[in-house]
Amino acid sequence: MKNITLAIDEDTLKLGRDYARKHRVSLNVLIRRLLEQTIKASSSQWLDDTFSLIDAKKVTSDGKKWKREDLYRA
Repeated sequence: MKNITLAIDEDTLKLGRDYARKHRVSLNVLIRRLLEQTIKASSSQWLDDTFSLIDAKKVTSDGKKWKREDLYRA
């Protein structure tokens, strides 16, 4: 695992350490988890974008009803 250096103001650092202590983790673990969560959340953005594109299209089924079995024949 690589080490990095961060510049954090004193108040944020103190609050971060207090928060980490209350949750029984190190500040390092807290920052690592927050970074991982942020990256994972943004990587799922493609799904939201895909549904937005689908919703923007004006396509209809022309009243055709689908059955589960029909989907397996596709």
